Amino acid sequence: QVQLVESGGGLVQAGGSLRLSCAASGRTFSSNGMGWFRQAPGKEREFVATISWNGGITHYADSVKGRFTISRDNAKNTVYLQMNSLKPEDTAVYYCAAGKTGWANKNVIQYDYWGQGTQVTVSS
Repeated sequence: QVQLVESGGGLVQAGGSLRLSCAASGRTFSSNGMGWFRQAPGKEREFVATISWNGGITHYADSVKGRFTISRDNAKNTVYLQMNSLKPEDTAVYYCAAGKTGWANKNVIQYDYWGQGTQVTVSS
């Protein structure tokens, strides 16, 4: 059974930091691009960050560029999202996803495995 399990979410004050982890099990995703998405209440799921299979290419949403960093450790089958300088508007459920290809992709339809999500709440 393939699973992606996110962890590291929580409540943090504005300006603080969190590090999200996404651990995969059931198969290796070392050949797949990986992504982080988020969904706030009443809003559609939106792209946050993506990384190619070897970590050589990354892309970020404009809203998080310069504050968030995506990385991966293929030996551990794990992807990370370091979030710094958090803002109240970053409050959402954060999901990691495994892509259909090895490319770094911003489009949600290019992902076919999803985690259950982890809540991030940033207080002002």
